[in-house]
Amino acid sequence: MAADTQILITSDKDVVTARQQGRAMAQQTGFSAGEATLIATAISELARNIVSYANQGSVTLKPVHGPNGATGLTIVASDSGPGLPTSTSHYATAIPVPAASPGVARRQAPDGRV
Repeated sequence: MAADTQILITSDKDVVTARQQGRAMAQQTGFSAGEATLIATAISELARNIVSYANQGSVTLKPVHGPNGATGLTIVASDSGPGLPTSTSHYATAIPVPAASPGVARRQAPDGRV
């Protein structure tokens, strides 16, 4: 399985890179093509928010292995920007999702997993 990957996000080009690497890692991890596209879309929205609101940050992709043999993908988008207002009014989520990320919120499970 692929190793952790961190993509520095400072421009539109980096958003594309994060999306492409996320899709590839999702497929390598065992997600279907359709699921990989949804994952890539969520990564793209998160990376776009970094460029739009924080100017720079990173997206980290990490394959995970569950105790029952299941595999998955952890995606962490981080920056040191001023932050966005959160909204949980339209989605039942355990973790607040920035209001500017409705596509991510739609893919988020009730326990906070995307």
